[in-house]
Amino acid sequence: MRADRRDWEELAEHDPLWAVLSDPARKGGRWDLQEFLDTGEREAETALASAAAFGRPGRRGRALDVGCGVGRVTRALAGRFEQTLGVDASETMVGHARRLHGDVPGCEFRVLSATELDALGQGSFDLVWSVLVLQHLPRGEAEQALRSLIGLLTPEGIAIFQLPYATRPLHRLQLSRSLYRVARRVGAGAPTLLRRTPLTPMRMTALDEDAVRQIVAEAGGRVLSVEPYGDQQLATPSRLYFAAQLT
Repeated sequence: MRADRRDWEELAEHDPLWAVLSDPARKGGRWDLQEFLDTGEREAETALASAAAFGRPGRRGRALDVGCGVGRVTRALAGRFEQTLGVDASETMVGHARRLHGDVPGCEFRVLSATELDALGQGSFDLVWSVLVLQHLPRGEAEQALRSLIGLLTPEGIAIFQLPYATRPLHRLQLSRSLYRVARRVGAGAPTLLRRTPLTPMRMTALDEDAVRQIVAEAGGRVLSVEPYGDQQLATPSRLYFAAQLT
């Protein structure tokens, strides 16, 4: 198993909610499940309201949540679309999602990485959502996944995705990730590291807005709008993008 994949299986096993929504105050299993799911409801509602200003998606048929984790936003989208598919590279995350949302009509989960999205078929989704996901991929894989997001859209569909646009100098060293890897190699257990230390194996990748716009254009799309996402004082401030296919 690739090291990155193994890291995410460990995160999914020992602190899955925090791995999806990494509030430092909630690390170590301190997320309340309902409060966690409520964040997905609010996020989906706000983003779809912004998308509606562009008349998109043209219909609410099929939605895709890329890097769905435990289904925080997938569940919210399932209440707004006829069919919703959540995909994640982690089998453990998908297992959690199926257990949590097995009673939700029209909601399906599948193990699939962000670099395998083309297997879902071009022009298959009215909404493609990917938030707090692409940032954890190596840059080349993030760019590949971004191209796929555009290709999956129906002509009147919309892609909503988030990416950091900068990384502060000290954070570029990714010391937390490096120290986590060293500690694992010398025998420290993942539960101890994830629940009792500030260390994390998460990779952080940033793409500036010009690069994102170029990738979207090369994939046959256009950026409709860009909004700030989250706390802009973080070490990796982010933007939320709304993109569609060229018509």
